[in-house]
Amino acid sequence: MDIRSKKYSHSLTTKIIVFAIVILFFSSILKSIANVAALTDDDFGIVFEENYFLSKSYLQEVEPIFSSLTQLVNKYKSEENILKGGAISNEDLRSIEESLYSDFTAQSNLYNPNLSEEENFKNFQKADAKEINQVKSQMITDGLQNYHNLLQALAEKEDLLYYGSDGVNEFTNNTLKGQFKTSPSYIIYKNYKREIYPTTIEQNKRFNWISEDFSQLNPKNTVVSIGFTQSALDQKIKEWKENKAIATKSFYFFIGSIIGFLVSFVYLALIIGRKSFKDREVHLNVIDLMFNDINIVLLASLIISWFALIEPLTIAVINKLVFYLTIPFSIIALLLILSIIKHCKNRTIIKHTLIYYLLNKLFLFFRDVYSNGSTGVKTVLLVIGYPVLIALTFFMFPITIGIAAWFTNKKIKKFNAIKEGVEQIKAGDFHHRIEIDGKGEFANLSSNINSITDGLKTAVDRELKSERMKTELITNVSHDIRTPLTSIITYVDLLKKEKDPAKIEEYVEVLDQKSQRLKLLTNDLFEAAKASSGTIPVNLERIDVLSLITQGLGEVNAKVEALDLSIKINHPQDKLYAAADGKLLWRSVENLLSNIFKYALRGSRVYIDIEDMGNEILLTFKNISAYELNISADELMERFKRGDESRNSQGSGLGLSIAKSLIEIQKGEFSIQVDGDLFKAKIKIPKHNNLM
Repeated sequence: MDIRSKKYSHSLTTKIIVFAIVILFFSSILKSIANVAALTDDDFGIVFEENYFLSKSYLQEVEPIFSSLTQLVNKYKSEENILKGGAISNEDLRSIEESLYSDFTAQSNLYNPNLSEEENFKNFQKADAKEINQVKSQMITDGLQNYHNLLQALAEKEDLLYYGSDGVNEFTNNTLKGQFKTSPSYIIYKNYKREIYPTTIEQNKRFNWISEDFSQLNPKNTVVSIGFTQSALDQKIKEWKENKAIATKSFYFFIGSIIGFLVSFVYLALIIGRKSFKDREVHLNVIDLMFNDINIVLLASLIISWFALIEPLTIAVINKLVFYLTIPFSIIALLLILSIIKHCKNRTIIKHTLIYYLLNKLFLFFRDVYSNGSTGVKTVLLVIGYPVLIALTFFMFPITIGIAAWFTNKKIKKFNAIKEGVEQIKAGDFHHRIEIDGKGEFANLSSNINSITDGLKTAVDRELKSERMKTELITNVSHDIRTPLTSIITYVDLLKKEKDPAKIEEYVEVLDQKSQRLKLLTNDLFEAAKASSGTIPVNLERIDVLSLITQGLGEVNAKVEALDLSIKINHPQDKLYAAADGKLLWRSVENLLSNIFKYALRGSRVYIDIEDMGNEILLTFKNISAYELNISADELMERFKRGDESRNSQGSGLGLSIAKSLIEIQKGEFSIQVDGDLFKAKIKIPKHNNLM
């Protein structure tokens, strides 16, 4: 069951079928409404009417006749009365004169503002008497035409009996004149009284249609009566019952169509845009690319066009063509509605509108101009933009002023924070940070000042470190040079006094050792100075890294055997060629090997790894130190630092520093790591490119 649900509930076929069902039910709703309107000229209200006398149909039959008789006996009376102007009331005449007088006061040169309104009105009646008479004549003509139209309409009513009289003029199609009480249904107004049969007619909710006509009648000598013949009444009741039966059937069809429409539409709204009930992603199509506000405008235009199309048609024609008129419009409208539903699910109902798109683009444009522009550009934007904002929001001017004051105060606070921060930094507090929230010119300025402060702090720290290193350098150089030099001076003095040849030979040997030591220190110091200054010439060439290391290890094999070290070389099968100076690269490797021979644990293993890093070659040297490495890697890189703090070894302490400088002038990288007693040195050297 679950597998079928996943397979069919959101399939394209299911969506098409449900879409068609929605259109079908919607058309059925309109069809049922048109059907009732065509047959009964009414809505579904007939379904709830208890009998004919309480129906809308009854009042639609009676009210036009009653209204016509009221106008005839109360207003028009006769042709003679109309021709004499008797149908024109004083109110009508006064309204005409006031309308013409208004034009007179605005346009006529005869109007004198110095005269009273009464005097000007008399002048107007004299000046425009002809025009007033023309209007009255036209009203008489119109009244006469209406009089005959009313008589014609009454003459066509053969199924109802009527009688109207003002005491002089009579209007009737009944030879018995006022005798209506024998009719099965009648309405009589006479001598301030009204008689209605059956009395349930007065309970009709639309009875006020007739009661309004009662209020217009002159009670004196006025009689208005309407009655049905039995045959006419029976026919009306029969037609009403037939129409009610049809309307009831259509009503149930209407209710069923509404329920079907709502169920199918809700289901379609749930599955549209998704592939399953668990699918959280909304899948859009080409129609959904249209902006939502344009979508809504098109939807409104469709509805207006549909009403404009059916408005001139008769109910009967609409009833026949409702499916053909509705289905094309409904399909397009439903597609547009479903697109809006998808954007509601996707939470882009506002963002996917043309108005939002244009406003967003405009906002981004001004933001970019403001963010990337100079202070002058921003000032111009503010100077131009603020008056425009004031003009657009003049109705809320106090709020606009308040926002401007808040914005200005916020900017002033940021400026003061920067000013105070600069004062502190100027006083020497390089640790002070200027914190400005948000974005903008002040935030960028504070960030730049903080960067300058960091640079100054770094430069000061570097300078202090350099001064400390210089002090240590002088101290260490002095100590390391003074030791052999002192020994040389001492043994020279002893040699001058000694007569024993054996002692002399011993002293000469010591002098030779100390002088060699002094020479080594001097050479290393000189080489370190040259390497760090970058004045050593570099000749980059194609170097086989493995061959270089293998040949070099052969030259120092005696030292390896003397220390009982085991060298393990790990390398790829393919040869790796570096772009380096062979002599300088070997000098760096030799310094590392020399460092290993001085400090490596006797009888331990030394690992040399050669790795291909793409555009670089990585050489890694690893060994176990015979001394406890209780100093950091950074300290080991400093000049005249030795692995043994007691300084009992014979090294100068410059080997690692020289190796680092020699590798860097070959565009490589040198680094060391200390992990307990494990010492690791890494050399990254560019790989040779055959195109070089």
